[in-house]
Amino acid sequence: MLREFRPTKPFLVGIDSDGCVFDTMEIKHKECFVPMFIKHFGLQAVSRFARAAWEFVNLYSKSRGINRFPALSNTLNFLAARPEVTARAVQVPSTDALDEWLSRETRLSNQALEEEIDRGNAELAPVLAWSREVNQMIEDIVHGVPPFPWVLESLEALMPVADVVVVSQTPTDALQREWSEHRISRYAQIIAGQELGTKTQHLKLVAGNKYEPRHVLMIGDAPSDFKAAKTNSALFYPIVPWQEEQSWARFQQEGLNRFLSDSFAGEYEAALLQEFNATLPDKPAW
Repeated sequence: MLREFRPTKPFLVGIDSDGCVFDTMEIKHKECFVPMFIKHFGLQAVSRFARAAWEFVNLYSKSRGINRFPALSNTLNFLAARPEVTARAVQVPSTDALDEWLSRETRLSNQALEEEIDRGNAELAPVLAWSREVNQMIEDIVHGVPPFPWVLESLEALMPVADVVVVSQTPTDALQREWSEHRISRYAQIIAGQELGTKTQHLKLVAGNKYEPRHVLMIGDAPSDFKAAKTNSALFYPIVPWQEEQSWARFQQEGLNRFLSDSFAGEYEAALLQEFNATLPDKPAW
């Protein structure tokens, strides 16, 4: 679908969803991912540290926005290294089987995980059970969260001049549900979730050799969005975490015109990136 896409407008804009279009990062991770993380991996005795590790990896650091499966590996390894966890004699599950699968799989989704387990890799069964229940929790809990202010105005402004593709590591069915709930799915030509590959692969397939240089822009709230853009020689507009409304207002009132007039690259983009990079640390406080 991404590879066969053909431009209908002279510009392309890829947009992340969670934490970028919708203020859903906090509710999804704190109310859905964390409780299931503690439940499925036996972390009740160190729940405070488990929560802190998960939130750091997924919300409050430069790994914000990564796919849930590498996020799970990172969090378990952070947790295993904490002396408070060792002192409580809690056995944090090994990530060896998960890391081996991550090293060779590009479609990091439940479907790909199911296929791997069906081939005999039973060690990953707890990961699949966790991921499935997370999806159930999200479907049950996460609704009624509208787009950030100025998102709709920005999509309306993009519609006449740019093809819009949702570029995300959220499962596609959740993306479609959320974009349809708030009646904005009509603005996107394609809604691409984790089943279609990484964000970098999404942009490569949908944009590669189809648009003029500097006519491709990625809008996102995480370093993984920036990586996807720059790997594909695209421009990047950051939605700064905790400053989302101001970021979208600036895009609608200023950034879009710069993109369309070929005055985005250079000093303007560099200033945006400097502000963005200052908001997220590399290492946890502990």
